[in-house]
Parts: sequence; C-alpha cells; structure tokens
Amino acid sequence: MTMTGEDQVRARGGPWWWDRRRGAVLDVSLGAVSALECAAEGIPFARDAGIPWAVGIVFGLLAGSVLVVRRKWPVAVVLVAIAVTPAQMGFLMGVVGLYTLAASELPRRIIGSLAGMSLLGTLIVTFVRVRQDMAHGDMDIGDWFIPFAAIATSLGVTAPPVLLGLYVGARRRLMESLRERADSLERELQLLAERAEERAEWARGEERTRIAREMHDVVAHRVSLMVVHAAALQAVARKDPEKAVKNAALVGDMGRQALTELREMLGVLRAGADGGRAERAAVPLAAVGVAAAAAASRAAEDGERPAEGPALSELEELVGQSTAAGMVVALSVEGEERPYAPEVESTAFRVVQEALTNVHKHAAGAKTYVRLAHRVSEIAMQVENEPPPEGSSASSARLPSGGNGLVGMKERVSALGGVFVSGPTDAGGFRVSAVIPAS
Repeated sequence: MTMTGEDQVRARGGPWWWDRRRGAVLDVSLGAVSALECAAEGIPFARDAGIPWAVGIVFGLLAGSVLVVRRKWPVAVVLVAIAVTPAQMGFLMGVVGLYTLAASELPRRIIGSLAGMSLLGTLIVTFVRVRQDMAHGDMDIGDWFIPFAAIATSLGVTAPPVLLGLYVGARRRLMESLRERADSLERELQLLAERAEERAEWARGEERTRIAREMHDVVAHRVSLMVVHAAALQAVARKDPEKAVKNAALVGDMGRQALTELREMLGVLRAGADGGRAERAAVPLAAVGVAAAAAASRAAEDGERPAEGPALSELEELVGQSTAAGMVVALSVEGEERPYAPEVESTAFRVVQEALTNVHKHAAGAKTYVRLAHRVSEIAMQVENEPPPEGSSASSARLPSGGNGLVGMKERVSALGGVFVSGPTDAGGFRVSAVIPAS
C-alpha cells in the first residue's frame, strides 16, 4: 500500500522546508563538505588574487555553505556555483546544484539556460587554465589539447548531473502520479463498497418484504377458510352431522394444502440459505427471493401447478372455495379471455384472493361480487362486498388481521405499473379495484 494524501502529510517531520529529517541531515552534510572544499580552494584563490588567505577561506566557507538550501532555491545554488567557477572552487556545489535543478519542477527552459551557463563558464575557465599551464611550461602537448580538454571537462561536469536529475525528476513525477491515481482508485473503491453495502441492505429489506408478502398471500387465504369452516363445523356439528363431516373434510384438505405450500416455500428458502453459505459470492440474494416466490405460488392441490404462480384460469376454483365456506360470491368476466404474462396473472389472482380473504375476516356472510374485465391493453379486477348481515361478523370466527393485506396488494400492482384503489362504499361495504397493464 502506498502512503499519500493525509498519511503522507502526517509523515512529514523535517524542519523548515525539508519533508523528512534525513533530507535535512543529507543537505547539511553536503553543505558542510562543500564549505570545507571551497575553503580549501579559497587559499590558492586568495594567493593568486593577492588578498589575505583568511578572506579566501571565509569566502569559500560562505560560498560552499549555499548548498544547504539546494532543495529550496536550486537556481540560487547553481548561480553561486557559476559565479565561483572563475575562482576554481565549488566543484561539488556545481555538480549537486545542477542535479537538484534538473530534478526540480522548474520549467525546462530555465533548466536548460542555467545548465548552458554552467557549461559555458566551465568551458571558458578550463580553456584559460589549460592554456596558462601550457604557457608556463607545465604541460608540453599540442595546441589541439586545449579545446579538447575544455570541452571534455565542461561536458563531464555538466551533462551527467543534468541527465541524472532529469531522469530522477521524471521518475519522481511518475511515482507521484501513480500514487495519486492509487489514492483516487482507493477512494473510488471505498465509495463503491459503501454503495454496494447500501444496495445489499436495500436488497435484503426488499427480499424480506417480498417473502413476507408471499407467505401472507399463500397461507392467509387457506387458513382463513379453515377458520371459517371450523366455525361452521362447530355450529352444525349436532344439527347436521353429514354437513359437519363434509366441513371437517374441507378443513383437513385445506390444512394439508396450506402445510404443503408452506413446506415448499421454507424448503426453497432453506436450500437458498445453504447454497448462499457455500457460494455466497456467486448467487445473488434476489435469486433466493425469486425462487421463494415461485415455490410459494405453487398449489399443492394437484401437485402440477406452474412454477411462475397461480393463473386466472384458477379463479373459479378460488371463488368455489369461498362459496363452500358459506360466502355468497358472484363472479362475472367481461371481454375475451387471453393469456397474459405470468407475473400479471399471478398478481391479478393474488389481488382477488386477498380481497376475498379480507371479506372472510371483516364481513363474514356479506354478499360479494368479483368482476374481471379483459381489455385491449390492460386487465381490470374488482372485488366488492355488501355490508355484512346483522348478527354476523368476523368476530364469530375470530379471524386475526395483520393489516398487511392491502399494503401487499398495492405493492404488487404498483410493481407492474398498475393502479390500485381500495376503500369503503357508500352502501357500507368495501371495494378493492386494480388495473394492471397487459404487456
């Protein structure tokens, strides 16, 4: 992991303009060495210039110590090195100064200009010095050696530090760019992880709501009919034993159907949970909800119901079950029947089923009208019940109400882009209406 941004800022512990203490130690050490070098070279300079040697030493110490500020003012260091070149001092300062200048963030034209000035100054000083030495007889070589020595010395002192500084500066800028890019990617990944966690939490909530809705729709209707039949059985057990036996058989059949459907749903959920532990990254949470909804929609009565859920062709059977429980239900169908998408038929069936369940709960004995209309681009359904007769109420069967039926119906219809309306009628009954797009 790279350390940039706030972590890098906290890591800076050097004094003044240094980022790190070791950088300060290095520059101070180089400045001290350069000052000693210039001081030593100041003695022959003072002798040649005819000034006291102490002045030459002090001048060398002051000039060489400028190398300490090479990171802060590299241009000043190079200019001082160029200025003391005629005095034949500041070799270390010139080399290190050119390297620092080339590695800095200064424009290339400034770097090139100062490097050219340093090259020209070294060339002139070397040319003059070699020529003087040959004139004094210290060197007995051809005249060709003077320009050769001047050019070679100036290039050797100037080119390597400049090229090395350019390389180091380019590499440093590349590393900073990569570090910034890594920081940016890290922040993006963190943001994506937070969003993914939010989406996962939202998906978990949606799946919990979906599963609760499916279990309510599948089980509540049959259990409600069981309670109604059980109440009727209690009322006619002594008066009409034959009818009591029939009601008992209906209660048993409906109980078995409810248990079968519940077992299928729990089996799918359990299988999905086991598969999620074994391969959590490969199976999305939504797949479990889809499988649960498909299994919950199966009817155990014939064992062959399609996996996508109940169909409108089973609407007569649904009405017949309510009729067998003692409810007076009138079913009317308008328009030409045709197949719809599985989710449309399942939603329409569930709306009618839940509406009939609410009639059993809240208006036992009330006459109910179920209307289904096949239109060009939509399907409409309406379940309306009259006020319950006097002396008959839902409390006779003691049917509990969770208050989630209407909410679940509205969620189903709205998910398909439909319209759901429910509320009491002027006559004292209750009406549930829904319109679902057919495509």
